[in-house]
This record gives sequence, structure tokens and C-alpha cells, in this order.
Amino acid sequence: MRCYRNLNKSAWLWALLAAFWLTLAEASAEGISVQRAEGRFSDNGYHISADFDISFNFVVEQALMRGVTLYFVSELTLNRPRWYWMDEEVARSEQTTRLSYNALTRQYRIARGPLFQNFSTLEAVLAVLGHQTSAPVAASLLKKDSNHVVSVRMRLDVKQLPKPLQVNALTGKDWNLDSDWYHLIVRPNQGVDGHGE
Repeated sequence: MRCYRNLNKSAWLWALLAAFWLTLAEASAEGISVQRAEGRFSDNGYHISADFDISFNFVVEQALMRGVTLYFVSELTLNRPRWYWMDEEVARSEQTTRLSYNALTRQYRIARGPLFQNFSTLEAVLAVLGHQTSAPVAASLLKKDSNHVVSVRMRLDVKQLPKPLQVNALTGKDWNLDSDWYHLIVRPNQGVDGHGE
């Protein structure tokens, strides 16, 4: 009987530890992170693209479901490092994407400028929102014998939230969705080397 009690206690302990680790994994999965970023040459110039993994916490998801429009800003830059002065900015692209939910049609919508697209699931809309590209950079702006740094970032723009939520966003961490900067060192003749901040 004593062996059964010890086995039962250790099973409870393992279940408790598993639940703890699952909770930590879920908490760390919330936010925005860079899955992949690249800069590549083509016939019509240089392209910068990035894929972000976006996961909402309960507070942000409930606000979206109750009609709050979320604004996401993606920034993609291409710089040329200079040892004698500040880096030279070759190209910069900043896109704002609006994400909203319509409770009547039960559809999510992302909009960039006048263009929009509807989705039936949050997973589908986040997959499309997470893929960002810049306009092609003219190849003539790049020096073939020099390294370039591609930097990418995506964040929730809390300044465009309704005023009552802005106060919560400034004082709480629930609204802090930011991937931080991710940098790629692009060597035209050798390939790419990336790292985050």
C-alpha cells in the first residue's frame, strides 16, 4: 500500500510539472517573433522579405473580438555600414496594416491602404499579416563589393488604440507586442548571416 501511495504522489508531481511547463510554453509563445528574413537579388533589384510568427494573448484577442481595430507596423531597412560615419540608409519601407473583426459576418479583415482581404479564421489572417515584403530596391543603389545590413521589425502600434486602452497599454505588458529588430548581414558574393537583438 505504501508503494502505491508513493507512486500516486510521484504521478501527481509529474502532472503538476507538466502543467507548469505547458503554461510557460504558452506564455512564451505570445507576441511577435521573426521566423525568417531574407534579402535577395533579382533582375529588377533587391528584395527584402520577412515572416513573423504572431500570437495574441487573451487581452489582445478579446479586444479584437469586441471590435477594437489593431494597427501593426512593419519596418524593413537596408543600410550600408561605414567605419568613418553613421551607416548609410539605402532603403526604408514602413507598412501599416489594420486588423479588425466583424461580429456580424464573423470575419477578420486586414487592410493596407485601400486594399483589404477577409478571412474566416484568426490563424489564416495572422499567417498573411506575418508575411511582409518591401518594394524592390534598385540594384544601382547597392555596392557589390560592400556588405549591407537588412533590419526587420514588426510591432503593434499602441498609439492608434482607443484612448482608454492606450492608458492600459502604457502601464501593462499585455499590449507589448514587438518583435524587436532582427538584423541580417548580406554579403552579395557570400550569402546571408542573421541575428536578433
